[in-house]
Amino acid sequence: MISVTDSQKIGMGLAGFGVFFLFFGMILFFDKALLAIGNILFVVGLSFVIGLERTFRFFFQRHKAKATGFFLGGVVVVLIGWPITGVILEVYGFFLLFRGFFPVAVGFIRRVPILGSLLNLPGIKGVVDRVGESNSMV
Repeated sequence: MISVTDSQKIGMGLAGFGVFFLFFGMILFFDKALLAIGNILFVVGLSFVIGLERTFRFFFQRHKAKATGFFLGGVVVVLIGWPITGVILEVYGFFLLFRGFFPVAVGFIRRVPILGSLLNLPGIKGVVDRVGESNSMV
């Protein structure tokens, strides 16, 4: 069994609250304050979960410079006060940063009983397969 330290538990809570605030901020028509709080909580939570050094190494690799620029640039744009533009930049950067994890996540979700059945429906299966293939080649 995997042991989770107290700081990792705190990080998972912070990241979870960050995702909640981001989602809630988008539901409330891109509320600047909620999106800013969500961004800060998510990044701080990620740092607590994997550690500061590993977070720094993850974001600041040479081949991830463009993705990091878009993601952190989007965070800054949201903090400045342009929430829609900032969220668009963040989402693009997020997909560039984490595209290597998508095939793994799709493989995991396909093994979950109800969700796996949904991903194997005719219209959804083609899209999910295309996303998994294009991301695994990069």
